[in-house]
Amino acid sequence: MTRAAALIALVLVLGGAMYGCGGGAPSSGAPGATAGQARSRSLPTPSPAQIKLVAPTVQPLDSGSSGLPAPSGVTASRAAAPTRLRIPAIGVDSTLGQLDKKADGTMDVPSDFNQPGWYARGPAPGEKGPAVILGHLDSYTGPAVFWRLSVLHAGDVIEVDREDGSKVTFKVTRIASFSVDSFPTAEIYGPSAGPELRLITCGGTYSLTRRQYLSNVVAFAST
Repeated sequence: MTRAAALIALVLVLGGAMYGCGGGAPSSGAPGATAGQARSRSLPTPSPAQIKLVAPTVQPLDSGSSGLPAPSGVTASRAAAPTRLRIPAIGVDSTLGQLDKKADGTMDVPSDFNQPGWYARGPAPGEKGPAVILGHLDSYTGPAVFWRLSVLHAGDVIEVDREDGSKVTFKVTRIASFSVDSFPTAEIYGPSAGPELRLITCGGTYSLTRRQYLSNVVAFAST
């Protein structure tokens, strides 16, 4: 590779780190992230034309993250499993996979960049408690399914189809961003009075040295 080509490749990678994943999976215990803060409703919503594609890399920019800490314990879901997720405000309409807990105590991440996954050891959407759904925001070639999660607003509708043919409708209550070094598990996974939903992806600045994004974006929603 010529020196000029190498410089162009570096610019593309840095551009991808800046524009690629708007949110994703937290790691536990790595230094250097900024403090989490709620996203302002006044932030402009980017149009599809403003979403810049990520230059192809050896691996997706959000795949180096070490993973979200999984909720403690196992909740046996009594409600029907979720099969499809729709978020009209950001153009999401996708089937849902199922995620498990890994040996290191973190959650699996979806294997398909354009299909979110439900954490099947926790409550199902529609049951009492916070149901957790993870999704990627960038891939080998560009934005993935939760690319625009951070621009949701309070009141936006989220629909979940279930395998028994029923549907549960949630409304976003808030969007927040948290440092991967201080992921608030109690706030996100803790008990709730009724059915709630947590949509999670990566966000913030991409660290080339840590090979991960330094924040996580979480959409809180309730019925």
